[in-house]
Amino acid sequence: MATLTFYGAAGTVTGSCSMLDTGTTRFLVDCGLFQGNKTIRKLNDGDFPFNPADAGFLVLTHAHIDHSGLLPKLVKHGFSGPIYATEPTCDLLDFMLRDSAKIQMSNTERWNRKRQRKGLEPVEPLYTDVDAENTLRLLRPIGGYEEWFEPAPGIRIRFWNAGHILGSASAEVKFPDGDTGNTMRLLFSGDIGPEEKVFHPEPEAETGFDYIICESTYGDRDRDDYTLEKRRDMLRKELVRGLSAGGNVVIPAFAVERSQELLHDIGVLLANGDMPNATVFLDSPLAKNVTEVFIKHADTLSDVAIDNGQLFRDPQFRLVQNVEESKAINRIDGGAVIISASGMADAGRIQHHIKNNIWRRNATILFVGYQAPGTLGHVITSGADMVRIHGKEYVVNADIRRLGNYSAHADQGELIDWIMERTPVSGGIFLNHGDDDAREELARLLTDRGIDAGHIHMPQFDESFELVAGDARSKGRVAQRIPADELLTDWNNDYAAFIVALTQQLNTADNDAERRALIKRLQGVL
Repeated sequence: MATLTFYGAAGTVTGSCSMLDTGTTRFLVDCGLFQGNKTIRKLNDGDFPFNPADAGFLVLTHAHIDHSGLLPKLVKHGFSGPIYATEPTCDLLDFMLRDSAKIQMSNTERWNRKRQRKGLEPVEPLYTDVDAENTLRLLRPIGGYEEWFEPAPGIRIRFWNAGHILGSASAEVKFPDGDTGNTMRLLFSGDIGPEEKVFHPEPEAETGFDYIICESTYGDRDRDDYTLEKRRDMLRKELVRGLSAGGNVVIPAFAVERSQELLHDIGVLLANGDMPNATVFLDSPLAKNVTEVFIKHADTLSDVAIDNGQLFRDPQFRLVQNVEESKAINRIDGGAVIISASGMADAGRIQHHIKNNIWRRNATILFVGYQAPGTLGHVITSGADMVRIHGKEYVVNADIRRLGNYSAHADQGELIDWIMERTPVSGGIFLNHGDDDAREELARLLTDRGIDAGHIHMPQFDESFELVAGDARSKGRVAQRIPADELLTDWNNDYAAFIVALTQQLNTADNDAERRALIKRLQGVL
């Protein structure tokens, strides 16, 4: 009897990791880093709730860190099997895993300096550059979509275009059902892209599966109808508005795909004279390297306005590499477009650019994607008057703007269409990679379209299911790493909000006596 267990992205949108036990072979689908609030990120530090050495191989749907970022830790702790992914995904990982290891080592070094000052023992990084290199040696690139390969006896897999990012795939899995002797067919969606997407055609796959495991990031919302031309025009309006105010336009953007889409669209606007001349900085060494991977695979891309990705070479663009160049940008007080990672502003160089501009009344901070609860981007877009960055408080005077149509994820209607186009589904549908509100709303709408509500499952962290004929049976949770009601608990942002509120009260206190009274109240609470 086959068993499917969800070790991540169950009630959240990060940390994707599932294990399928066919009865003869165990293997993993994705192994991603947990991102968002500190409660969720703490999961990265704990032991895997399974033995990594038990997995015979791993299937990777795409290169985003929330799907691939724990691979080096997996290898560090005993996994040694092949990792199957599309060729572009493997090329992206060559840069992304090295970059992630560098971040892990740098963050740990900084943390250990603090621990040393407190007389505490040093801790090890989550993984190192050696672990990343060991992981890269396990990659097995698959040349194209819809080509069957057999990673273990009796198990056949093929990738379908998922339309999400360069190289992204849905994974179709076929294996013999030991109980019935029939062939069981599963489809892991990975992340599904929208119908209107620069670079990639619409997502594809077969029909008539036993089980579908589908992401649900935008299961509770639809974006405005748009074409690529309309989206580019919306970007034009935001850039004209921001640059006309006299300040900089700062855009937090993921290094993979989002940065390249923005460069593509801004290059078209500049070439057509549709926006003011401006220097466009891409301040992310990783995004610079990823752009080269896009150029390498330009023959696989669609909707590219300039041949072979040469638009990325626009003379207005400055692809920043070293720290000195990045620091120099902070001396520019107007007339620049600054694209930098990370897309949720929770780490990286973007935090320096935000704190240098967010207090300026003529500056614009333009968010172009989903902001997970617990991230700095979510705090800013939620309307905070002040934010805390690198231990200091900054007043929010900049114009905070959002542009939703750059998402690489299918929205509610597109997810429903993708699922319905895969029907009939004889066993059941698992909704993962989504917050509970999104999953519940998507499940409700699927039942309106005729899917039996009893065949729609919303797995919790570490929950395991027996894939029996006609439906799945929950076996309960195989581990208790995090209670479901703590997924949105964010003590770090609560603390930051408390400090900001206290600072505001102390700054507005009329006299020293009132300030002393506030401090006394604080001492009583603590």
